[in-house]
Amino acid sequence: MPPSSPFPASDPDLASGPPDDPSVGPLGDPALDTPSPSDGDADVGACDPMERRTVVVVEDDDSIAELLDLYLARAGYQVARAATGAAGLALVAERQPVIAVVDIGLPDGIDGLEVCRRLRADGNVPVLMLSARGEETDRIVGLEVGADDYMTKPFSPRELVARIKAILRRTGDPGGSGSSDEAPVELGGVSIDLVRREVRVAGSPVDLAPRELDLLVALVENRGRVLSRRQLLDLGWGYDWYGDERTVDVHVAQLRRKLGKDFPLVTLRRTGYRLG
Repeated sequence: MPPSSPFPASDPDLASGPPDDPSVGPLGDPALDTPSPSDGDADVGACDPMERRTVVVVEDDDSIAELLDLYLARAGYQVARAATGAAGLALVAERQPVIAVVDIGLPDGIDGLEVCRRLRADGNVPVLMLSARGEETDRIVGLEVGADDYMTKPFSPRELVARIKAILRRTGDPGGSGSSDEAPVELGGVSIDLVRREVRVAGSPVDLAPRELDLLVALVENRGRVLSRRQLLDLGWGYDWYGDERTVDVHVAQLRRKLGKDFPLVTLRRTGYRLG
C-alpha cells in the first residue's frame, strides 16, 4: 500500500479528481511533479528584452543563479549567466553589462576575486561580489580587489536588487533608477500592497499567514510568468530552505480559499503556477 500523503486531502484544491478546466492540473497531481526547464530568460508581460540593461551573473549554483534571474528580470534587467570565471569574463566582454554579480567560489581555477581583478584591469564594469564566507577579512579582500559591494550568503534577493540599483546610481547609470510602481496591484477583486504588505478582498482586509504572504508577494512580483514549485520555494522561503515541495500546494490552496474564486492563480500541467 502506498504511503499516505502528509498533506490534507479534504481541500478541494488538493483533490485527485479531474479539474473542470482541462488546462489546469489538480494540486498534487503528478502533472506538476515533472521538473520544468528553467524559464529564467522568459518573462511574459515584462519589457522588451532588447530594451533592458544587461546584468551578468557569474554563479555556479544553479538554484541561486535562477533566483537572481527571476528577481533581476522582474526589476527590468536582462540577465546573462555563466557558471565559471572564464565563461563569465567572456560573457562580460561580449555583452558589455551595466554590472556583474560574481560569486567568489567558482570551480575552474579562476575564482571571483580573480574575475574582479581582471574586470578592473580591463574596464569599469561595476562588480557586486557574493560569498559564503562572511568574515570581515574576506569582505575587505573583496572590496580591495575592486568590488563595488559584497554580500554574504544567504542573502535577500530583494536587497541584492536594491544594492545593484544603488551601485548604478553612484556610477551614473540610468539602470539604477528606482521603480515608480508602488501602487497596490489589483487582480480579480484582490488588492495587494507590496510596500505595506497588505491584502484586501472587495475592500476588506485579509489575514494571511507570513508564508502565505511571502508566496503571494513572489507570485505578484512575477505575475505573468510560470513558476515551478522549486522556484516558488526559492522566492518565498529562500533558496537555502529544504523540505517537501508540496508545501507550496498547501499554501496555494489556502491563498485560493482566502482570496476567492476570481483570483487569477492558475495551475499549469507539468510546469507550475502562474498568476494573471
